[in-house]
Amino acid sequence: MNLEDKGNINDDKGDIDGKNIKKICVIGLGYIGLPTASMLANHGYEVVGVDIDSKRLESIKNGKLKINEPGLMTLVKGAINSGNLKVKREPEEADAYIICVPTPVIWKENTPKCDLSYIYSAIDSIKPYLHNGNLVIIESTIPPKTTEKIFKYLNKKIYMAYCPERVLPGNILKELVENDRIIGGIDKKSAKLSKEIYSSFVDGNIYLTDPTTAEMVKLMENTYRDVNIALANEFAKICNDLDVNVYEAINLANKHPRVNILNPGPGVGGHCISVDPWFIVEVSNNAELIRAARDLNDSMPKYVCNLIINEFKRMNIPDPKISIFGVAYKGNVEDTRESPGKKIIECLMSNGFNVSIYDPYVKTFDYPLEDLEDCVNNSDGILVLTDHEKFKRFKKRDILNIYNSMRNKIVVDTKNILNHNLWKKIGFEVKLLGDGTSWRGKSNK
Repeated sequence: MNLEDKGNINDDKGDIDGKNIKKICVIGLGYIGLPTASMLANHGYEVVGVDIDSKRLESIKNGKLKINEPGLMTLVKGAINSGNLKVKREPEEADAYIICVPTPVIWKENTPKCDLSYIYSAIDSIKPYLHNGNLVIIESTIPPKTTEKIFKYLNKKIYMAYCPERVLPGNILKELVENDRIIGGIDKKSAKLSKEIYSSFVDGNIYLTDPTTAEMVKLMENTYRDVNIALANEFAKICNDLDVNVYEAINLANKHPRVNILNPGPGVGGHCISVDPWFIVEVSNNAELIRAARDLNDSMPKYVCNLIINEFKRMNIPDPKISIFGVAYKGNVEDTRESPGKKIIECLMSNGFNVSIYDPYVKTFDYPLEDLEDCVNNSDGILVLTDHEKFKRFKKRDILNIYNSMRNKIVVDTKNILNHNLWKKIGFEVKLLGDGTSWRGKSNK
């Protein structure tokens, strides 16, 4: 469907242009909603940020954010101090509404589905305040055709568009401004009105299309990553079987001018890559490769767990304790959403391991967190799951202290980030995910 050929669905929605949009209500003040609301407020819009979590609202008002994002605290304080940003539990009348609520995966009869309950709850909350000519923008990740369904569900003479977020945790503010944006409008005017709002702070290009294409673009971006990570993870499993170092093989393969293989890891986490591909599987029976990639990446936590179990059985260590380094889903962030670390920890605990956890970034987690000293005390092994910069920069004295605190001296690096030569020199036995030469027991399916 070509947006330029579609025209307006309703010509009598109300006479509105970008200059009439002065007040914006942002529903959902999480990783995307809060930065977006603050950015708009700092660019002159009157913004009402809405969230049902009273504790979150209080922390925002008090400048004590739970989201650890560079520069965000300053941005939020500036928006609130300017008087342009107010945060509340309930929405109110505005010229435009932006929906930034979660859309997790739920499983029904072994089939993944997008949980749209938060979306429809947000839509229902603003419905009483909508007038002819208002603009509604959805940023949350949703399956194709959802924007059109919501437009029909509202059954009002409004403008509507889909504009997916495209930012990376740890670099949100920079990417919010610099990255290109895709806007899919129900009609041309919806797209153009939305563009005027985002143009107030986006330096990147803004491309207009229809909503279903925009929805698909968002899902394709993260599915591309997921499929390529799955290939790297499968290579890691195969190299383990063949006594090959997958990283050496990848490095050499990538010297080909048209090859760019990614690095393997213990699984895929985060709110996007581990979730979004399922929304394509949900709407199409032809998503066979996408489903296979999701299944393979979801298999990695158990594969890593079995590597550890088999190795400790070989060593005949009674009542083993293992120290987990990193439970954030990626390096240098505190975000643990969909972290493979949780599945690995649960697997190890169910197999009789005592598990201690150290993560210098994460403040809260489903299991107790410890400082480095307590985490490694009387431990039999270290399992590195997150590529935090601090782990990469361990000095000789740090490693010596760790060595002297442990009973057995095994390190399993699933991210290939440690200085292996230094750890080995101090006396550790270092094992690498995807390096078949470092493992002895290989029944890890």
